[in-house]
Amino acid sequence: MKKPFRLIPFLLLTLSCFFGFSQTQSNNPNQAYIFFLHNKFIEEHDLNEAHPEYGKAEYNEIINSFKADNFIVFSEKRKKNTNAARYAEKVVKQINKLIKEGVKPNKITVIGTSMGGYIAQYVSTYLANPEVNFVFIGSFRDIDIEEIPDINFCGNILTIYEKSDVLGVSAIKRKETSKLKVNHFKEIELNTGLKHGFLFKASDGWIVPCKKWANGNYELN
Repeated sequence: MKKPFRLIPFLLLTLSCFFGFSQTQSNNPNQAYIFFLHNKFIEEHDLNEAHPEYGKAEYNEIINSFKADNFIVFSEKRKKNTNAARYAEKVVKQINKLIKEGVKPNKITVIGTSMGGYIAQYVSTYLANPEVNFVFIGSFRDIDIEEIPDINFCGNILTIYEKSDVLGVSAIKRKETSKLKVNHFKEIELNTGLKHGFLFKASDGWIVPCKKWANGNYELN
């Protein structure tokens, strides 16, 4: 008999795992929520293990940065070889649960780096709610249009990519081919020289725009 899916909390530092919203949901109607989806390296390695080129993945530091600005953060260390599309379906269920419990869709932001960004794109597609916020970081290549044709952007979409990173480029092509509603769309090109390693760091270069987007500042002023 197949066991029911449960998401197990990885860190006490994280305010909640993906279930048990009733214990963490704020009574403040203006409270903002972030679902943070990490890169594939974290799936496959211990958090203390450094990437040979990019160094340590600063997962804890990233989560703590969002928490420091009063976001309620939902995140976990995924299991190795997680299927992106299936995982996205489970995140969609959790978002719909929040909305059903009274959270406004525009107070929910899904942020994904690298593989987490692809999961976030599937969440955008399956959720199909144009009011929810998304940030896709270092997670689009031009060949994705042909190789992953089932993704359609929907929502308030911010994409962030690094000029020296061949694994993440401008996603304007995906926006143009998407058939769902995109209320706001913006892109940021960084120039750190860190290649794909930029998203391993808890850097204000990409975290600050994420916070602004999650707070509804779609002009990133």
